[in-house]
Amino acid sequence: MKRIILLLLVVLSLINNNLYAKTIELTSPNKEIKVSILLADKIYYSVSYNNDELLKECYMRLILKDNVFGEQPKLTSRKQTQVNETLTPVIPLKYTVVNNYYNQLRLTFKGNYVVEFRAFNDGIAYRFITNNKDEAYVTGEDFVINFPDAYLAHLQQPQGFKTAYEEAYTHIKTNEWKPSDKMSALPVLIDTQKPYKILISESDLSDYPCMFLKGTEENGMRSTFPKVPLEFGEDGDRSVKILKEADYIAQTSGKRSYPWRYFVITKNDKQLVENTMTYRLAAKNQITDPSWIKPGQASWEWWNGATPYGADVNFVAGCNLDTYKYFIDFASQFGIPYIIMDEGWAQSTRDPYTPNPTVDVHEIIRYGKEKNVGVVLWLTWLTVENNFDIFKTFKEWGIKGVKIDFMDRSDQWMVNYYERVAREAAKHKLFVDFHGSFKPAGLEYKYPNVLSYEGVRGMEQMGGCYPDNSLYLPFMRNAVGPMDYTPGAMISMQPDVYRSERPNSASIGTRAYQMALFVIFESGIQMLADNPTLYYNNRECTEFITEVPVTWDETRALKALVGDYVIVAKRKGNKWFIGGITNNKEKERTFEIPLDFLPDGKSFRMTSFEDGINAGYQAMDYRKKETTVKSDDKISVKMVRNGGWVAVIE
Repeated sequence: MKRIILLLLVVLSLINNNLYAKTIELTSPNKEIKVSILLADKIYYSVSYNNDELLKECYMRLILKDNVFGEQPKLTSRKQTQVNETLTPVIPLKYTVVNNYYNQLRLTFKGNYVVEFRAFNDGIAYRFITNNKDEAYVTGEDFVINFPDAYLAHLQQPQGFKTAYEEAYTHIKTNEWKPSDKMSALPVLIDTQKPYKILISESDLSDYPCMFLKGTEENGMRSTFPKVPLEFGEDGDRSVKILKEADYIAQTSGKRSYPWRYFVITKNDKQLVENTMTYRLAAKNQITDPSWIKPGQASWEWWNGATPYGADVNFVAGCNLDTYKYFIDFASQFGIPYIIMDEGWAQSTRDPYTPNPTVDVHEIIRYGKEKNVGVVLWLTWLTVENNFDIFKTFKEWGIKGVKIDFMDRSDQWMVNYYERVAREAAKHKLFVDFHGSFKPAGLEYKYPNVLSYEGVRGMEQMGGCYPDNSLYLPFMRNAVGPMDYTPGAMISMQPDVYRSERPNSASIGTRAYQMALFVIFESGIQMLADNPTLYYNNRECTEFITEVPVTWDETRALKALVGDYVIVAKRKGNKWFIGGITNNKEKERTFEIPLDFLPDGKSFRMTSFEDGINAGYQAMDYRKKETTVKSDDKISVKMVRNGGWVAVIE
């Protein structure tokens, strides 16, 4: 009997060691990326790429008022599966078909919680899943990562949790980022200089605050979150003061999945541009029939001061009926499906039901319908919150979408606000463009009527928007979802001679650079930010950019170096568009681009716009060319400093 008991104890000990001490491994389908998970006092994991360790001894915990998931974990079961499926996004910003191929490891622990890992060929992700009947008060979450060497981190560092997400990027060694330094919003890009890059962000964010990261001063990073606001006070017509906060970051259901924390891991910068990780991890589309959602370009009056001029303008320009009709005529002539009416269309920012009498919104809507141009109206988030039936009213008016501004927060309450808006707008068949907003984190796929987000250092920053910063956007902010940068300037300048003030707004970068942004930057609603007068005066440029789609069948990054340059080819139907931009570091850069993505055996017409011979100083200098090309050709792409190159092949 004693021998039997002893044998049972040995068996139990072996089982215990297998469950709790043994390292559990999960590899990507192509075997290149490996996650090694160790269960000890916490759930630890390390990540390697082709046996190069990139992340080491990272750990996770979900901290509730009455429990800590991930503390002294007791594994009860584990299950590994492989998924290889085809996804079709409603709004295809990169591809009409996305392959979702991953190995999944589901670890179930005592205490009714699960940690789920996924390993893709281009990264990894994990999330907590809980299955408790009681409501959960989450006081914190530990997302703690450590690096085996000093890496270079590309960050966007706000002063605090209240931010418009328009800070310029900063670049800090990971072992020098102190806990007392400013935190960073997501996404964060890590350059391991091995030469792997790691893009960190989140997806399927719902009923939970956005995650931010802080340095640890020990060559690592850890999460921090805004707390749940409990009491609000007046703070003008577009914001509120948070008077009291809870001691927890979320009050939520005990039975739920938490946001995915993901790492896109690449050995080539081109893969960052092409990645679709946010989409692959997002919740499924909740709109039964999304066929009414029509992405497209929009003419926008704010950046240019609503001041068309010239011989054909026989009215006083400004925020009035005649000016908006002029914008509609311009949009109609070039096939632009929308105009956006920014601040000033309503008599008061607090009252969205009473239009400014000089504008006559109802006549503009009628006129736009006659010209096949839809109207989009701007609102503050606070006005929407105080008048939530406005979506029903706008639908009755004939409005196509709303631009909602100045959220500037990402606590649980505000994250839920985004989802309430998306759901209510969808109910009345309106699309949404969020401004003053946090980065995309999956809501745009759950509710694809969310066409874009503006939280970015875009052209409204005037001289604060420059290529040396914008060259990080395709690899960071735009790499996690749609981005409303508002391109399209027709007055272009180099930084050493830059002067700009509305209504004569100007951009830094060449004319070809501005044109290329329409191909490179991804947004379901893409602005033409400049004055119709200037677009008329630069007709061949306007004809080109208004031909550029906002959704794509296929995307291929051809040349890419984070922060320095990017050249991307995108296909829509049987047309290919190519866009390239570069920064201020080199006087000029030249690239040889093979056209092997074209069908064999056919000739194609290529219309291109390139930096002119004097564009390094006079940034508006450009050359238009037309040539015949084939799939076995190689073309030379030359860009001056802050320059660009753009073409269509058909």
